[in-house]
Amino acid sequence: MYATKHKIRVLVVDDSAVARTMIVRGLSGRPNLEVVGYAINANDALNKIQQLQPDVMTLDVEMPGTNGIDFLKQLLPTHPLPVILVSSLNLRVFDALAAGAVDFVRKPDGVESREAFLDALAQKIAAAACSKVHHSTAAHGPAAVAPALGASRGVDLDHTIIGLGASTGGTEATLEVLKRLPADIPGMVIVQHMPVGFTKMYAERLNRLCKMEVREAVHGDEIHRGLALVAPADLQCRVVRMGSRYTLSCQPGEKVSGHRPSVDALFTSMATAVKCHMVGIIMTGMGRDGADGLLKMRRAGAYTIGQDKDSCVVYGMPMVAYDIGAVTIQAACDNIASVLMTHLKTGK
Repeated sequence: MYATKHKIRVLVVDDSAVARTMIVRGLSGRPNLEVVGYAINANDALNKIQQLQPDVMTLDVEMPGTNGIDFLKQLLPTHPLPVILVSSLNLRVFDALAAGAVDFVRKPDGVESREAFLDALAQKIAAAACSKVHHSTAAHGPAAVAPALGASRGVDLDHTIIGLGASTGGTEATLEVLKRLPADIPGMVIVQHMPVGFTKMYAERLNRLCKMEVREAVHGDEIHRGLALVAPADLQCRVVRMGSRYTLSCQPGEKVSGHRPSVDALFTSMATAVKCHMVGIIMTGMGRDGADGLLKMRRAGAYTIGQDKDSCVVYGMPMVAYDIGAVTIQAACDNIASVLMTHLKTGK
């Protein structure tokens, strides 16, 4: 948890009186948070932001009148306020993240407890208070994609595995990397901290916007060239060697480094099981998940890339990885794909 010198001032925006009351009451008892007010729609929120000067805002995606996405597009260019989305299982949450929201929490629906929801929301608010807000009003269109890799002078591309881990700010950062990569990229496994239900939608979004095939992983999937597998929420994902093939284990299990799926669990399995060439990429996120695993990968001979401070929404996971010597090279989010491609083509 990041320390702050004062309580984090929170504005709660939700058109539902029931949801508003739950969030306000649930956050008000947290020692590091102060709920300074609430708003019932976008116009009300804009007025309250100007009056109350909150540090972080929670925002319902679906509201009458101006919805959360359009509101963010209007707000963030002039008021770069960290925003945590509070959403039901809805694909539009990714459009709101693209518009500049920092992170999101799934509303409890009877399956998930209110306490677990409020704990997750409080943690993400703390991370958001230390984050950098990136706003974009442009929709994702065709990206400048690298040409096909074909053969390589430096790396056996058919026998290379790439692991990528991210958390807060990672949904858009990972997209920025993948959309610049060619269809014949070596097999990839992606761990993105995300609530249950959203990893499948996220994989489908990446599949629409990127050249390689992207899908949510299932237990036993073979890792191969041209395929990126997204670890399912609430399962631990580890690479398993099957002779000359590599498959993905997606199983229930204890949290590792506070997460399930855990970047550390993935990277540690790669360091242990993978006998071919491997690459590890650690991107924006709070805490240190993935740092220790990435160090194990580097010690096992992997090429490792860390996102740099200036391009991170939260420079936590990549910072720890860099500080402990796990990172071969740091790069800006927009340049990670180029660094990766150069390495795959030349081995350098």
